[in-house]
Amino acid sequence: MFITLVRFEELTDNQWKLLVPSIPPHAHTGRPRADDRNTIDGILYVLMSGCRWMDMPSKYGSYKTVWERHKKWSTKGVWKNIMNSLVSRGYNSGLLNIDDLSVDSSTVASKKGGKK
Repeated sequence: MFITLVRFEELTDNQWKLLVPSIPPHAHTGRPRADDRNTIDGILYVLMSGCRWMDMPSKYGSYKTVWERHKKWSTKGVWKNIMNSLVSRGYNSGLLNIDDLSVDSSTVASKKGGKK
């Protein structure tokens, strides 16, 4: 059995440039929003490492702020828009080809009913 460990790396400048067009604009009123790049790095750190939000390194800001941004953007579909934009860019540039993709899945029938 092989175990693959994923090492977290913060966004590069080129990766950041790809995300910027899909990021919602800052509000003109109220408290200034936490730095987007730093916050996204925090979100990616938690999702890739599997740690609890409160265990995220403080260099990414308040874990509450990072969690709230992740939750808010998930609800508003921001992550979906970012992914759609990246996939579209991949197809248009020839980096992605549907013929090169495969899906491996299995289905297990469930028993009807439960213990009585």
